[in-house]
Amino acid sequence: MVTGHHNNNRIGTLGQPLAFLLGAESGHVLAKFRMPFDAIEVVPRIWPRESEVVRAVREKLSEVPDCLADFGTWSVHSYVPGRALSDVVPEGRIGGSRLAALARAFAALPDVPLSSLPKLPPHWPEDGDSLGFLGWLARFTEERVHQVNRARFGELFHAVGIPHNAMERFLSFVPGLTGRPFSLLHTDVHRANVVASWGPDGERLFLIDWELAMYGDPLHDLATHLVRMGYDKTEHELMVDMWVAEMRRAGHAAATADMGRDLPHYLGFEYAQSVYPDVIRAAVGLPARPTGRDFNQAADRVCRAMSRAREPLNLVDRPPLDRPTAEEALRQWHRKDRAAAAEAAESATEGPGESDSPETAGRAECLERHG
Repeated sequence: MVTGHHNNNRIGTLGQPLAFLLGAESGHVLAKFRMPFDAIEVVPRIWPRESEVVRAVREKLSEVPDCLADFGTWSVHSYVPGRALSDVVPEGRIGGSRLAALARAFAALPDVPLSSLPKLPPHWPEDGDSLGFLGWLARFTEERVHQVNRARFGELFHAVGIPHNAMERFLSFVPGLTGRPFSLLHTDVHRANVVASWGPDGERLFLIDWELAMYGDPLHDLATHLVRMGYDKTEHELMVDMWVAEMRRAGHAAATADMGRDLPHYLGFEYAQSVYPDVIRAAVGLPARPTGRDFNQAADRVCRAMSRAREPLNLVDRPPLDRPTAEEALRQWHRKDRAAAAEAAESATEGPGESDSPETAGRAECLERHG
């Protein structure tokens, strides 16, 4: 079992009769069974069925596992023998040949036609409206991540120094963006979503987990990749150069227009928006009875997120967040959150009170049906 932020993944044999239904030669064929689970929404997911995206991508990029079947609440994907890059090279440099393979994969995505992809959400930014696209990402962060989670995490956000108008502050320092043709984006190419597979022709890199794919400015895809891979300065610059070269070689030079000016804005957005998921994950990742070490590690994660966001959120005139402040904020949040959970559990086990009498419940049900 491999658990990510959005799915539980189990590797196993297909078995019968599923193998027969999927046309496999044997029930012993390995496959990956993916089941999404409820999680706090911190990144946009515009298409509910990953299988539809994978089907379109595989027409242009072979290094993508096939979705064998989609049953709605779970799906079956072909198994790629190999190891996640996060296991092969957990940190540090991945090497020039791998950088080149990833750059070629990015350059193949603009060839996936919009007509083969699922329908875009209503009011999606027009093709080429890069500033509108970045604005959509910022609004999602404010409305679906910040505002939705204020009741539970608002005091924690404030205590660690996230300004109440973070996304507005960020956008106010983006003077404008050059319009680039939109294309399919993976948006989550990091080491755990890259599988290294070895065969007679050497190593091949497969991109997995397309559930967060979207359609927009390709610089956003490059920026999320650069940030989440954790490249050092040398490989960061080399990846950018290779991305540009492969895009131009593939006939997509327009995707590279003014990227020297605009890529920093997308990198800044990635750092700015990540303060919310990083703080939330640090908090909810604390065990029921956290130790000092648990709080230290969570505080370090929060401090790192706030440090990277200082410039894009224009917080450079404020003192940087230190570990003691972050740790105390996490301790206070944890106490209140545990108390609230205990109170909710106690209320759930109590019998119906006067306001929950059968007559009252009947009236409420009637209102719900006919109101």
